[in-house]
Amino acid sequence: MFEIKAKDGKGRVGVLKTRHGDVKTPALMPVIHPRKQVIDVAKYGADIVITNAYLIYKDEDLKKKAIDEGLHKLINFDGPVMTDSGSFQLSVYGDVEITNKEVIEFQELIKTDIGTSLDIPTAPFVEREKAESDMEITIERAREAINYKKEQNMEMLLNSVVQGSTFLDLRRECARELSKLDADLYPIGAVVPLMESYHYRDLVDVVMNTMKDLSDTVPRHLMGAGHPMIFALCVAMGCDLFDSAAYILYAEDDRLLSTRGTFKLENLQEMPCSCEVCTSYTPDDLRAMPKEKRRDLIAQHNLHVSFAELRLIRQAIYDGNLMELVEERCRAHPALLEAQRQLGNYAEDLEKYDPRSKKSAFFYTGPESLLRPEVLRHMQKLREMPKKRDLVILPPTRKPYSKFISGKLGEFYVYGEEREIDLDNADFMVMDIPFGLIPLEIDEVYPLSQSDAPKTRDVDSIEFIEDFINEFGEYYEQVLIHSRIINDLDSDLYVKYSLSDDIRYKKDDVKKVKAIADYQFGNGAGDALFTGNINIEKSKKTGKIRHIYDGKVLIVNMRASDSYLILSKEGARRLHNATQYPKNRVVVNKDSEPFALDGKSVFCKFVVECDENIRAKDEVLIVNEEDKLLAYGKAMLGACEIEQFKTGQAIKTRKGMKK
Repeated sequence: MFEIKAKDGKGRVGVLKTRHGDVKTPALMPVIHPRKQVIDVAKYGADIVITNAYLIYKDEDLKKKAIDEGLHKLINFDGPVMTDSGSFQLSVYGDVEITNKEVIEFQELIKTDIGTSLDIPTAPFVEREKAESDMEITIERAREAINYKKEQNMEMLLNSVVQGSTFLDLRRECARELSKLDADLYPIGAVVPLMESYHYRDLVDVVMNTMKDLSDTVPRHLMGAGHPMIFALCVAMGCDLFDSAAYILYAEDDRLLSTRGTFKLENLQEMPCSCEVCTSYTPDDLRAMPKEKRRDLIAQHNLHVSFAELRLIRQAIYDGNLMELVEERCRAHPALLEAQRQLGNYAEDLEKYDPRSKKSAFFYTGPESLLRPEVLRHMQKLREMPKKRDLVILPPTRKPYSKFISGKLGEFYVYGEEREIDLDNADFMVMDIPFGLIPLEIDEVYPLSQSDAPKTRDVDSIEFIEDFINEFGEYYEQVLIHSRIINDLDSDLYVKYSLSDDIRYKKDDVKKVKAIADYQFGNGAGDALFTGNINIEKSKKTGKIRHIYDGKVLIVNMRASDSYLILSKEGARRLHNATQYPKNRVVVNKDSEPFALDGKSVFCKFVVECDENIRAKDEVLIVNEEDKLLAYGKAMLGACEIEQFKTGQAIKTRKGMKK
């Protein structure tokens, strides 16, 4: 029913399958009023829409036509249609004249594609007792709806709405209980008041805590989110669907949507974009029009902007730079910027879904970039890696740093008890924004070399560097910091004990590939992989390492784009022998064993266990439940997704171990 086609962090491009066609997500569902439809939204890019089943049910003429001819003909839309159950009217008027069971039955009768149980929307910041009571009713109605759907063998997909107001533990509890019910989609409800009052920071807390306990195998729908300025942020949190009547409601009020906010027609001297409306009319033209014609044109503009933003977001996911788009969009409003910074507090949650390698370089756009998953992951890797006695910290040069560092390196301040430095017993690292410190042996690994930041550092990045150097230096007996770094930081945190000026860095390709292996597969992997008569073959054109052999036996290839190691059959054997179960492993059941041995790809439903540290695009070992090596390949999803999905490809197998 739902497949992931591309991912970046928690953002994903997916395909939602319904009986009236497939929907590419993230997607916007324009709200269609069953009696007041004025715009053909399909003409402007809508693949799916949402309408209100309760309004149809209450109107005898609409109800008869929907039953006789079907919902799609009623609203003149051939694609997938989602229906709301009347919960909005319930939140406004306090009651509705329909039961939960009746509204589910009616939605199936009129052939909706995605129906919704009659949840209780609970406004933000209410008393906990009310939020808890409403949540319990919502869960019970969701359970009743799903059971009734199964009993009646209904074809429509079913929403189960997550409630809980702004009580984060209730949101998690509701999500956890609903996830047990095997619903088809999970809307996150009652968040419109947060968006209308610019409480975007609270929105981040609500969505991220809800996501902690929702299955990754189904789409997540953020109800009422229809302004394009928040789409990127919400997609980055894992939302797949949005719905809103904002396109027409704002048009009724002569307001034009944009990713930078909302423009009032009365204040415009220039049109805000390059859509057909904005290139065909001036603000004066629109102001001079009759109300209905003006409304329709502004609504067309609003739809164009919304769908264009979602196309841009999907491309950003394909390219791997979604968070840069989020950082750009969130500078449109202080409340959004606060929300983006709040999202940084969930970096550990985001990292679990973030591929280690991407097509796009890492661009530092401001202090918020320091909170991205890539930075968190690298710093944790540094803490875990084996340490030598001394640490030598160099200033940044051209990238890759190791290529442009040679000879005598200049003067260094020495901290701690000064002793003669043993160059063979020292870690050489470059001070870097945003990654703190980068060991020279691994500096070509993505994204350490494939990144860029302004040469003029902001205060936050300077404090970040100082704090990390102070923390990381505690692992070493002696720390030597290049004099240029001290001058550049202009910091009084350091006390000069002495000065050393006879430091040189000696390049060693074997140490380099061992360090990359440790960084990629875990400590000890380098020594395990690269033993024997190591022969390193480089590209004649670029000088980069391409292949590594033991004599004439290939161990690994090094991918030119990101310097990650690609295992050969021999490399897979060595890594398997040297690491403990389940490290770097995906474990398949007995049914899948012969296919894996033959080199066939592994699908999620055959996986019984995997290393929790596996991320999408990682090189992995494929083993059976007795830890026999069957094959090796590239993960298509992260560990948490592989374990949850029952359909789709988990591992693209490179080769099986069958002789």
